[in-house]
Amino acid sequence: MSFFARLFGTQTDPREEWRQLWHRTVAEARDPDWYRMCGVADSVEGRYDMITLVLTLVMLRLEDEGGMEASTARLTELFVEDMEGQMREAGIGDPTVGKKINALMESLNGRIGAYREGLRTDPKVLVDAVRRNVTMAQPDEAEALVQRMAALHARLERTTIDQLRAGTFAE
Repeated sequence: MSFFARLFGTQTDPREEWRQLWHRTVAEARDPDWYRMCGVADSVEGRYDMITLVLTLVMLRLEDEGGMEASTARLTELFVEDMEGQMREAGIGDPTVGKKINALMESLNGRIGAYREGLRTDPKVLVDAVRRNVTMAQPDEAEALVQRMAALHARLERTTIDQLRAGTFAE
């Protein structure tokens, strides 16, 4: 969408259709049980790890639907917009933001591949992926994190695309 279209309101931002899902993704990642019961570190790194974990599960759900590449791209744009805003609030300046965003995107892409493989093959692969990619306060609780992750993955599989657009996950 062009700058002028946004400035003068001639077109709606295509990301808006997915903004509720982004907010729901972040809310899920902030659920205290991930930290209390699954051993994720309640730190900046741990919270980022949980956002990317939940976002990955949502993106894999969209991928499984097929034909949702544009929607996944919009969700990724919302992720980047949010992360960039967080960095700027933390005082990170312009010359560094782009490099950090590139690193975050590489990290996200790697996690998508690792979690996809783990979810589709062997739970042990998923446990190893979680141990590599999630900052844990209690490293011995990676299995508990994987169990909860698998449960969320199953909930997302039962969630319709309309529910996702509305920012809700099936129970």
